[in-house]
Amino acid sequence: MPSIKQFQVTFDCAEPERLARFWCEVLGYVVPPPPAGFASWDDFKRSQPLEQQDAWFVCIDPSGVGPRLFFQRVPEGKAVKNRVHLDVRVGVGLVGEERLAALEAERARLEPLGAVHVQTLYDGNDACIPMLDIEGNEFCID
Repeated sequence: MPSIKQFQVTFDCAEPERLARFWCEVLGYVVPPPPAGFASWDDFKRSQPLEQQDAWFVCIDPSGVGPRLFFQRVPEGKAVKNRVHLDVRVGVGLVGEERLAALEAERARLEPLGAVHVQTLYDGNDACIPMLDIEGNEFCID
């Protein structure tokens, strides 16, 4: 059986482009060039049937290392806690107050983008900060 070489993370959401642009800011991702034959994403959007306009959006890691993020519009809103979430890893290798400070600095950067601080978990050595994105999806600063 062949091994999987790539994967993407898919978000069900109400506003795909808005949520994609939020995650671009969080992760340093970028919006890829529009499909071939289109000068801009707006040109591509206008070429689609009305019901498909704004139905999805994509962002990618500019280094090509991280997974592609795909955002698709769904009619229902978020109803329960995520079963899977992203961990934004800014404190790798850090412990104690140094780790907490790195996580708190990232929290302070993300809140003006619309992220919501849920709580800060800190035991004197390890830390994690659960957050919500702009559509209420859980993620952690780790």
